[in-house]
Amino acid sequence: MGNFTVFILLGLSDNQNIEVLCFVLFLFCYIAIWMGNVLIMVSITCTQLMDQPMYFFLHYLSLCDLCYTSTVTPKLLTDLLAERKIISYNNCMTQLFLLHLLGAIEIFILTAMAYDRYVAICRPLHYTVIMSRQRCNELLAVCCTGGFVHSASQSLLIAFVSFCHHNEIDHYFCDVYPLLKLACTDTQRIGLFVIVDSGLIALVTFVVLMVSYFLILHTISVYPAESRSKALSTCGSHITIVVLFFVPVVFIYIRPNTTFPEDKVFALFYTIIAPMFNPLIYTLRNLEMKCAIKKIWYHQIPSYKKQILPKK
Repeated sequence: MGNFTVFILLGLSDNQNIEVLCFVLFLFCYIAIWMGNVLIMVSITCTQLMDQPMYFFLHYLSLCDLCYTSTVTPKLLTDLLAERKIISYNNCMTQLFLLHLLGAIEIFILTAMAYDRYVAICRPLHYTVIMSRQRCNELLAVCCTGGFVHSASQSLLIAFVSFCHHNEIDHYFCDVYPLLKLACTDTQRIGLFVIVDSGLIALVTFVVLMVSYFLILHTISVYPAESRSKALSTCGSHITIVVLFFVPVVFIYIRPNTTFPEDKVFALFYTIIAPMFNPLIYTLRNLEMKCAIKKIWYHQIPSYKKQILPKK
């Protein structure tokens, strides 16, 4: 366990002007994340889209995005305006656990969404049988269980590491590699475990996802133009999200126990940028989501007018 009761986060920059600029930028991003993801969840829940497996998983992806970014962004925003960026040992370990729990769940949900698209396009006659509501619930349970096992294993390893060099974490949140730099003992074995448990899993999942989408694209090449266009739009949205999320994760976790200054920038992609772009990509390029949002707004606005307008 740690010998420190608190850690000091070095944050994104030493320049106060840059930190103020980052505060304004990330505050806007955080508001956009909440508005976009809540809009998706409400639109799916309040319409019949929830009955479709793709939107069932999209609903939980948005929920996961909200929770995931909320473990980092509020603390980052307060630290950008603070003179000393302090986090307690217990809060640091909690943040580490939640980050890896929600991050792993998101990876597995993206995999489930790719599987859903593969079945829908490559095995359309068996789709309703294979992707039943029971199967969707089972896949979601597997995603959560896998995320818990991944996060618990890494958090337990870090919890038993002794920190004695100094208590300054060269990052804006608590993560495995920055914490291992503070360790007193040799952390080579733990570093190898992190490569397997985080980096290799992310890399293999990324390759499997890309192969599945390649098979989908190969299958739809013989479809009529209209059907091909709709399938390409859906798969294009998924591929964009997968690349935004997975490439920075693989870059950070697939290498040995080392850190680079660029890690902070790459971490912004999967902690803030990807959760912000998820709603934009899924709504702007998805006709069904656009219709669901319009349906809710057009239903709510007349109801609101009835409440505020005086009766004649």
